[in-house]
Amino acid sequence: MEFCREIELEGHIIDSGIMTLVFDKIMDMGGEFEILTFNVGKLKTDTSYARLRVSAPDDQQLDAILSELHRLGARTPEISDVTLVPAEGDRILPKGFYSTTNHPTFVKYQDEWLPVEQIEMDCHIVVDEVNTRAVCKPISKIKAGDAVVVSEAGVRVIYPERPRKVSTFEFMHGTVSSERPSEAIIARIAREILKLKQEGEKIALVGGPAIVHTGAAGALAKMIREGYIDVLFAGNALATHDIESNLFGTSLGMDVRTGTLVTGGHKHHIYAISEIMRAGSIRNAVEQGVVTGGIMYECVKKGIPFVLAGSIRDDGPLPDTITDVVEAQDAMRRHIQDLGMVVMVGTLLHSIAVGNCLPSYVKTVCVDINPASVTKLMDRGTTQAIGVVSDAGTFLPLLAKQLEEQKKKTC
Repeated sequence: MEFCREIELEGHIIDSGIMTLVFDKIMDMGGEFEILTFNVGKLKTDTSYARLRVSAPDDQQLDAILSELHRLGARTPEISDVTLVPAEGDRILPKGFYSTTNHPTFVKYQDEWLPVEQIEMDCHIVVDEVNTRAVCKPISKIKAGDAVVVSEAGVRVIYPERPRKVSTFEFMHGTVSSERPSEAIIARIAREILKLKQEGEKIALVGGPAIVHTGAAGALAKMIREGYIDVLFAGNALATHDIESNLFGTSLGMDVRTGTLVTGGHKHHIYAISEIMRAGSIRNAVEQGVVTGGIMYECVKKGIPFVLAGSIRDDGPLPDTITDVVEAQDAMRRHIQDLGMVVMVGTLLHSIAVGNCLPSYVKTVCVDINPASVTKLMDRGTTQAIGVVSDAGTFLPLLAKQLEEQKKKTC
């Protein structure tokens, strides 16, 4: 005996590869399918529609298949309202809770489709029944009595489609480039940055200490000074070594210009932390003239917000570093919903942390010298990312150069 159910797919499901993903997923999970209806759009702007019967040996296996297809945008023909169950207590989810993707999502409530606000992956949907709103919440923010969506009934996911017209950003969408970055590749990224800034979009940079170690801090500081970066996400290390570089000309005790170790330089990063502690904060150190240049200096001078998320291995840490991980997540989320693009450079852990909070429609560039790091980000769910295999010392100066040259051409 086989168990079966029907699903529907609609949109640019052929050229975006969604149909292939659906077929592969069904077969990979031991199911079978029969195409009942397949209406193909005749023009490039037309959408297509498909209705499939999916079957599996048992109901549990069928449910598992349909759950995966739901995340690819498939839906059942009969759509009921969402099922809401109140949370028993703070941070306690009702059994059968719905777990979100990072794709645009809608829920059907009282016969109305509500967009889920602040969408991000691996979170939960709470319906505000008084104000008729649906909000995505992480488990840490669930409160007793919250009306939590359970099961996938009444939930619709809009899986990203390939644009009908490829923009300058889709040149290597969803791929990792193992080539040394050429100026042509970086020029396209610069062109997209300029386009987004003209449209009033905000751009974030997620940075690791390699930016300072490789001598690229000056390029990033220039980009911040010239208004290309609207928020900085980093850890204690980037800020510490940037300040050390300004105070002593070293990064982890090594002369940034010559690449040679400086006698006694191993203490410089602790001296740098101590000086910021004495001033009370990075902002105070800038205003008091202790810090006179660099990435953090330009953030303060330009009024660019920064979130320094700490870790267990941090020295100090700096007084600006947020050591509570939930608080650090909240600080990042306050900026993420307004972003049009994120550039991640030389920090796998912070890149994954930010990527986990990003909606799938935010353009994402991940730069790392290790190809596995770029691939791992995509494997963790940030599938919209494009990867550039490069060290920060090559990428950022070339990007700053391209931004300058292309801006001149448009003036």
